Amino acid sequence: MSELRDNARRLKTPPPRPPTDLELTPEQVKRIEINRLKAKAKQRDRELEASSSSTPNANNKRPLTVISASSSSPTAPKSEPKLKRDSRLGKYFEYDLSKMVNSKGGFLVENDKEVDGELRAKEKERERERAMQSLDPPIFLDPNLNPKCQECQSLDIDQTFKKVFGCLVCNSCKNAKPERYSLLTKTECKEDYLLTDGKVCWFLAELRDQEAMPHLLKANPHKSTFANMMLFLRYQVEEFAWKKWGSPEALDAEYERRAAEKKKKKNKKFEAGLKELRRRTRETVWQKRQDQEHKHVFGVVEKGRDGVGKQVNDGQEEHEQIATSLEVEQLDTNLFRSKSLWLPVRSRGVYGGQVISQALVSATQCVDPAYSLHCYFLLSASPAVPIVYHVGRARDGRSYATRTVKAKQRGRTVFVMLCSFQRPEPGQPFHQQPMPPNVPSPDACDDVEGYYERMLRYEGLEPRLKQYAEEYIEERRRSPIAVKAAGRINTSDGALVYMWWFKARNIPKYDAPFQKCILAYISDSQFIGVVRRTLGLNGHYEGPKQLVIDSFDCGDWLLYVVESPRSGNGRGVVHGRLYTRSGTLVAVTSQEGVVRARGNAPAKTSDDVKAKL
Repeated sequence: MSELRDNARRLKTPPPRPPTDLELTPEQVKRIEINRLKAKAKQRDRELEASSSSTPNANNKRPLTVISASSSSPTAPKSEPKLKRDSRLGKYFEYDLSKMVNSKGGFLVENDKEVDGELRAKEKERERERAMQSLDPPIFLDPNLNPKCQECQSLDIDQTFKKVFGCLVCNSCKNAKPERYSLLTKTECKEDYLLTDGKVCWFLAELRDQEAMPHLLKANPHKSTFANMMLFLRYQVEEFAWKKWGSPEALDAEYERRAAEKKKKKNKKFEAGLKELRRRTRETVWQKRQDQEHKHVFGVVEKGRDGVGKQVNDGQEEHEQIATSLEVEQLDTNLFRSKSLWLPVRSRGVYGGQVISQALVSATQCVDPAYSLHCYFLLSASPAVPIVYHVGRARDGRSYATRTVKAKQRGRTVFVMLCSFQRPEPGQPFHQQPMPPNVPSPDACDDVEGYYERMLRYEGLEPRLKQYAEEYIEERRRSPIAVKAAGRINTSDGALVYMWWFKARNIPKYDAPFQKCILAYISDSQFIGVVRRTLGLNGHYEGPKQLVIDSFDCGDWLLYVVESPRSGNGRGVVHGRLYTRSGTLVAVTSQEGVVRARGNAPAKTSDDVKAKL
């Protein structure tokens, strides 16, 4: 009996199972169902994020290969979402402390800006709109009461599609048939199916009509405060488009017509822009030419004794830079025009050296550097009207080239120059007339304006002479050429020789052709006046002149030796030689001019008859 009792107390293997007729409590059933629904919701969210609206359909719209996984399109395949913070830990905000600044009021703000309440309100409004459509409907325990998939009759339907689009489809069928159940963005509907958004006209808002075109709202991927992204079901969009346009072929025809019209407008806009660019380019080129063109300042018109209006000089002065005085403007081939003219104090016409130098600049631009020239002043020139220089190509040889220059003003020829250009021949013999001996250096000589400065110190000086001296001193101080009087000497044959030192002020190291033009500018200074000084007269008129030039530098002092071998009968001849400080003869000048004593001009007779053609 004891053995039987021991066997009764011994445990059985396997242990007894609980009875199968026990039922779960309502609380346990509720908890199981909630966990199942949460698992399904998470699976549905993952499938929605991984779904793509680029699957090709029967009409070959948006093939899968169009949008890559790296594209920024809202419908592009997305990577696995990041792990989210557990919501049970409460609400929190993430701050980048490197961008935080102290507001000096007890707060730390980002980028020195207070929190924008309006933007925060917009974010909450977008979240509320999305939450309204994400509420899950109740699920019945009786399978017959739950909706089924219209493709496979499965109970596991997508509740979001059911509530938003009214479409009963399970996740498996939705993924297996993307040509029917994929989602399209609003932009794709507008571009591929030609549906309207209604931004211009509210009554044309097809995509905004929730009854005609139901759509799913998702957060905007660009910014949370932007409007929610609208997603449409593909087969509903196609049915609406076929109803609107009649057939897929009609939609394709309308699509091609709009594409051609868009291309035509684009080409028209491009042509209009190109035309406008050409017009602006022409205006710019024309304006540049207008700006570069010389605007001559004409003198004031005054009436003379005979009642005829004439232009007079109005404050035109000698430029302080020699390059500006020699500047000419090229109008055409072999045609040039002066940009500035200088009228010396108490002179009848434009400074002759400037006319010679500008003519030589014009000729130099048509050939190699000049070595000799012959020129004639036919009439005095007015500074009120530009001088036009016409260069003639007289001869082009292998070693020499000859050019003629005619200077015209108001239709009359005022100056004629013949200049000869030669290629350098360094191997030829050389000789020169020596420089006069015992010539004082430039440092030991006084400026020519010093004589007039001493004149102003004289008591009882006539007002006319005083005014002339003041004007001459001011003119010499502005002049680009410095002049110093080196005195005068008597040669062994009794000739009286006058000497001056000349130098161009503050000039760079110019090339030889421009140095010769500067020398031509200097050559007419203090030149024909030697005849007047020799005879003790005042009036003179320039005539033929000759100048032979060699190499030199006008930036250093040049000695100008001038003598008058003969004068009489109202005419005088002068010869000049220009030496460097080392005694090298660089230029020889010669000129014949009209020099008359005041009041001794030939009287006019009534028998004088003007020539007529």
